Amino acid sequence: MTATAAPAGSGRRPRGTARSWAGPAFVAGYVLLLLAFGVLPIGYAIYFAFTDGGGSFTGFANFVTTAQDFRFVDAIGHVALYLLFWLLSLVVFVVGLALLLHRVSSGWAGQALRFLYYIPGALAGAASVLVWLFMLDPTVSPVSSMLGSLGFHTFGQVIAPGNLPVLFTVIAFWTGAGGWIVVMYGALNNIPTDVLEAARIDGAGAWQTAWHVQIPMLRKWIVYMVILAFAGGAQLFVEPQLLSLASVGVAGRDYSLNQLTYDFAFQMNDINGAAAVSLELLVVSVSVAGIFIARSRFFDAD
Repeated sequence: MTATAAPAGSGRRPRGTARSWAGPAFVAGYVLLLLAFGVLPIGYAIYFAFTDGGGSFTGFANFVTTAQDFRFVDAIGHVALYLLFWLLSLVVFVVGLALLLHRVSSGWAGQALRFLYYIPGALAGAASVLVWLFMLDPTVSPVSSMLGSLGFHTFGQVIAPGNLPVLFTVIAFWTGAGGWIVVMYGALNNIPTDVLEAARIDGAGAWQTAWHVQIPMLRKWIVYMVILAFAGGAQLFVEPQLLSLASVGVAGRDYSLNQLTYDFAFQMNDINGAAAVSLELLVVSVSVAGIFIARSRFFDAD
């Protein structure tokens, strides 16, 4: 029997046409949300940052005004110190714990560890901070004896301004590190077994294999983690804001740049100044991401 060609005008479309629409259909929802909640708000912020309350163009006047605020430089220092602790803890401990998890991945121990790492991430940011407010109060904390041994006997002593970068780092790590550990663990599983076997045949131990083989092959994932963690950390807000409310102002409502933006907008009724600070945060985050991507050759084929 011979195949019969489909008659002209039968309405049957080539199979490839349907496939060509599959990709755009899958990303269409994300693109719409990105435009609605990403691109348009950025454009709106740019408009406010370069205008005054009457809509007149002011150039960089709003940026100069906010930079001259007595709280601005201190807020930059607070966020910078927090980012230093946060990013170092992520790179060192997340990669280290992922490597450890990969070594004990077989059996119930590996499954239990993966589950335990991910549990804190199930809590929303505000809920996790509330949990830590309870944990850090020596009068009600289940680890009050440990806090006492460290010299902390009151809640005010625990949340002293000098301790805040470390406290915020611990809270952020407890909340967000578990997800990144799982991501790094998945990346480690994608390393070809023959590469690891070759390292073992060459006499490399666990430490040498991790340092010379596994970590270099995780480079792009580590860069990806650092970029997102920097962008999120630069927008520090929930932790100091809730801590400020719980401590009746001990932490300060202008500790971070995002708090300062909130204060400009809703306490000082200066939407234009708030937009200027938020735009500066955006430019810094995008610039840092660009530097990391360029220096790490992120998009180069391995």
